[in-house]
Amino acid sequence: MPDTPPHPFAATANPEVDLVLLGGDIGIYALARAFHEKYGTISTVVTRKVAGPVADSSILSTVELGMGASEEEMIQALLAVGADKASHPSSVRPVLLANADFLVALMAAHREELGRYYHLPLLDDEVLHAVADKATFSEMCTEIDVPTPRTVVLDFSSGTAPEIPELDLGWPLVAKASRSSAYNAVSFPGKRKVFEIEDRHQLADLVQRLTAAGYRDRFVVQEMIPGDDTAMLSVTAYVDTRGAVTLLGGAQVLLEEHTPGALGNPAAMFTTDLPEVFEQSVRFLQHSGYRGYANFDVKIDPRDGVAKFFEVNPRIGRNNYYMTAAGANVAEAVVADFLEEREPERLVPREEILYSIVPWPLLRRYIIDPDLRDRVQEIRRHRTVHPLAYGVEGMKRRLYVAAAKVNQVKKFLQHYPRPSADGF
Repeated sequence: MPDTPPHPFAATANPEVDLVLLGGDIGIYALARAFHEKYGTISTVVTRKVAGPVADSSILSTVELGMGASEEEMIQALLAVGADKASHPSSVRPVLLANADFLVALMAAHREELGRYYHLPLLDDEVLHAVADKATFSEMCTEIDVPTPRTVVLDFSSGTAPEIPELDLGWPLVAKASRSSAYNAVSFPGKRKVFEIEDRHQLADLVQRLTAAGYRDRFVVQEMIPGDDTAMLSVTAYVDTRGAVTLLGGAQVLLEEHTPGALGNPAAMFTTDLPEVFEQSVRFLQHSGYRGYANFDVKIDPRDGVAKFFEVNPRIGRNNYYMTAAGANVAEAVVADFLEEREPERLVPREEILYSIVPWPLLRRYIIDPDLRDRVQEIRRHRTVHPLAYGVEGMKRRLYVAAAKVNQVKKFLQHYPRPSADGF
């Protein structure tokens, strides 16, 4: 079923709302789309490369820096955009958002300079450092009885390979960087976002490769929670400057991406009510002193039925459009907070919708539970959305979305040709 926005046309432009985005992926376009649907905003996107998700769009303008642009050059570009906007008599202070951990960390490191021109929905430095670290996140969850997988931390900060302790996590286990912003800075053969480790020998090999690559942060090793992609949940929230959770919703994941660099990113999911998980999410946000957008990754453990919290991303998340499509436009929370200076009634999704960036025949192939497949089929008939398929865009965009779906088929056939019991 084609994507059908809740309103056939975007809102009339609101001159009081402006948005600047750093990055250029699907999540960035989804944010621009949310602001355009609600406020008619034409966003400014600052990115190293104007790639497919943000190319040829009528709802945003782009500033391309080149693939070799340094972090300092990105900051200088943002300052130039901000100064230019401020020079116009009728200008308003824009909201500045990013949707990658390392870009959020970069903005936080320059918050004083950027704050001259932008509203910055960012966490305090201390909170950002704590919650963006998967090891610290697990410790914080334990403090407030929010369940997490059993975790062992390997510390590479000394520059030498850490000793691997005796592990009582079972095999296989999962290994991943404690902070993706630190992991983003290294490169080595076989690099993946998440590793499935079959035995101690494989873990020792990974430790050696990380050390040789110059990795100088922590790596977490966790018990493998059984279950395929359909056991995963996504929770999206916004905490305003007063500490109130003004946006909260979630979805059950149906299929995740399986390319090495994108492993774990949801490719399809449907909105659903998750009362206990929502309560635990709010508890964590309030305990940590969180501010701004948050995106939790959670998995239901089939051994005990308990939802285990894996991490919180200090940003809205790549697949945030499922919230907007279901009736909780993600732009409203930050606009109410910074531009209208009010605490709105909490925004929650009102519709059950299917969010998918893959064709239905491909998705159906990976939903092996017949009852779940029937349920998703029914939701699909009601409403299916693709974040890039926005009716106000032109033919080039429609062709790009069609090509992107075909490319997804190729990627799954290459990297995940058939469903597995653990999603690897």
